[in-house]
Amino acid sequence: MWKKLIALVCVLILGLAGILAINTIRYSAAPEPLAAVELPDVDGERIALQLSKAVQFKTISFEQTAQSERPADFQNFVDFLDAEFPNVQAATEKTMIGELTPLYMWPGSDRSLKPVLLTAHYDVVPVANASPDNWDYPPFAGTIADGQVWGRGTLDDKGALIAMMHAAERLIGQGFVPERTIYFSFGHDEEISGKHGAGGVVKYFEQQGISLAWTLDEGSMVLQDVIPGLSQDVASINVAEKGYATVDIIATAAGGHSSLPPRETAVGTLAKAITGLQAAPMPGGLTDTSKDFFDGIGPHFPLVQRVLFANQWLFGGVLESVLSKSAATDAMLRTTIAPTMLSGSSKENVLPQEAVATVNFRLHPRDTIEGVLEHVHDHVDHTGVEVSLRENSAAEASGVSRSDNAAYQLLSQTFSQVFDNVIVVPGLTIAATDSRHYSKIADDSYRINPFVLRGEDIPQIHGANERLSIKNMVLAVQFYTLLMQNSGA
Repeated sequence: MWKKLIALVCVLILGLAGILAINTIRYSAAPEPLAAVELPDVDGERIALQLSKAVQFKTISFEQTAQSERPADFQNFVDFLDAEFPNVQAATEKTMIGELTPLYMWPGSDRSLKPVLLTAHYDVVPVANASPDNWDYPPFAGTIADGQVWGRGTLDDKGALIAMMHAAERLIGQGFVPERTIYFSFGHDEEISGKHGAGGVVKYFEQQGISLAWTLDEGSMVLQDVIPGLSQDVASINVAEKGYATVDIIATAAGGHSSLPPRETAVGTLAKAITGLQAAPMPGGLTDTSKDFFDGIGPHFPLVQRVLFANQWLFGGVLESVLSKSAATDAMLRTTIAPTMLSGSSKENVLPQEAVATVNFRLHPRDTIEGVLEHVHDHVDHTGVEVSLRENSAAEASGVSRSDNAAYQLLSQTFSQVFDNVIVVPGLTIAATDSRHYSKIADDSYRINPFVLRGEDIPQIHGANERLSIKNMVLAVQFYTLLMQNSGA
C-alpha cells in the first residue's frame, strides 16, 4: 500500500513539474522581430538649445494663483513657441484655450479619419521642496552641461513638448502632410488639475463636435534598471491612470491643559484610527492592467521568476506577496493609502479639542471612491472618529484603453523601432495626468514619454537636479517623427 501511495505521489509531482515546465516554455516564446527602419538625423545641439530656452521661462503653477494672475512668462512661453517653430505656426491653425493653453490643428489629407492628439504641459512645480542650494546648476538657467539640459521642467514636461514641436517643424519643412489630422495641446495648469487648460480643450472639442481616435500624453517612460531582475528596458504604454481621493479623519475630545490629560485624547484617538487604517491595505492582485503589465515583462525574467509568472494559477499569491513588498510595484496592484497631513493643538501644553489627519488615496481602476470610503469606515469607525471626503479633491480612476488595436500597435511598433532591446507592455499610471480630461472625448488614451529613465533619475521629477540628456531628446524627436509619419494607420 505504501509503495502504491509513494508511486502515486511521485507521478503527481512529475505531472506537476511537467505542467510547470510546459507553461514556462510556452510563456518564454519571443515575439517576431520588426523590420529595421531608417531613423531621421537629429541635430542634438539645436534641440538642446531649444529646450534650454524653454526652461528659462518660469512657468510655475501655484495652487493659490488665480487664472488672471499668472506671470508674464506663461504668455511669453507661448510666444516663444511661435517664434521658435515658424513652420508649425504657418501650417497649423492655433486656438488659445483658457487664455494660455495653445491648441494647434495640423490638417490631414484624409478628413474622413478621426484626428489624434499629442499633448504635453509647460507649467512646472515650484522649487520650494527642492531648495536651489541642492541644485548643481540654477533650476531656471537651462544650463547645458555633461550632455544634459538641466532645469525644472526638462523631464516634466517641457522636454516632450519641445521634441513634438521640433519633429513637426522638420516634417513640415520637408513638405510632409499627415494622412490623419494631428492636434497638439500644451496645457498651462496640469500641475494644479488642468481644469482650465486640458479641461478647456475638452469643452472646445465638445462644442466643435470633435472626437479623437487616440491621445498620447505623459505618464510613463522607457524604464531602465528600474525593475529588479530585468536586463532589458521596459516601455510601459500606460492604458489607464489611477483615481484620486483625499479624506479627512477627525477626532474630537475635551480640550484643556496638558497637565490633566484624560485617558482618551483627540490625538490618541486619531493615532489609533490611522494606525488601524494603514494596517488594512486595500485588496490588490494581479488582475486587469496589473496582470497585463507583468504578463508582458514576465517572459524576460530569469528562469525562476519565469516559472512563477507562467504559473500564476499556482504561485499567484506568492507573486502578489513579493510584489507588495516594493512601493513601486505595490502601487500597481492596489489602491494606495497615504496619510500626508496632521493638525492638532497650536501649543505644546494645550490639549486640542479636534485633531485631523488628511489621507490621500490613489484609486486602482478596479476601485471606486464609494468603495474607498466604505473601506475607511470599516476600519476606523470603531475608534469614534468622523470621516469626511474632500469633494474638490476626488476623481474616479480612468477607463482602460485598448491594447489590442491599431493605435496601440502603432505606438508599440514605434518604440521598438527607435529604442534598442526594449520590452513594450501596457501599464498603469499611478499619478494624475491631463489624460483624465482628454479620455472623455477620445476612443483611447495612452500615457508615455519617449525618454529612457533610470531608477536613479526618478527623484529628479519634482525634485532637485531635474535634467534630460541630449541623447534622450534625439530619441524623442525620432520617435515623434515616425509616429506622425505613420499616424494614419
